[in-house]
Amino acid sequence: MGIEIERKFLVNKEKWGQVIKHESSSYRQGYIVTDPEKTIRVRLTDKSGYITIKGCTVGAARPEFEYSIPKEDAVQLLDNFCSSELSKVRYFITYDNKLWEVDEFAGQNEGLIVAEIELSSEEEAFSLPPWVAQEVTGDKRYSNSNLSVNPYRNWK
Repeated sequence: MGIEIERKFLVNKEKWGQVIKHESSSYRQGYIVTDPEKTIRVRLTDKSGYITIKGCTVGAARPEFEYSIPKEDAVQLLDNFCSSELSKVRYFITYDNKLWEVDEFAGQNEGLIVAEIELSSEEEAFSLPPWVAQEVTGDKRYSNSNLSVNPYRNWK
């Protein structure tokens, strides 16, 4: 079983606008199950498709199983089996030798930018980039599965 240990942060839009972004990918992401105890997600990127099963989050960790699937299968699952969906552009930024994934959301979540860092343990030390703002790791509103059913635009 894989374990995902992830911390999430809001992004300062002004400072983020000054960052040079070399690598990114468009994501279309849908949910077959969005339950607090488990999620089943289908993701389509520029290059491939994935199906992911995630368990209940405890602290910053949760069980995660992710498998590559053909892009055509991902499209079929998104079109026919997902009850909610979102889209975003994900940027891959290395800061202080750590990979940060920064999501700029589109559609009903436009205006929201969230940075994530995956760690090998909850105690692992890391530096915050200057464009990172407040931490939202424990705030369920910022989970992608929640954003697919309760979009950022509805919060205002």
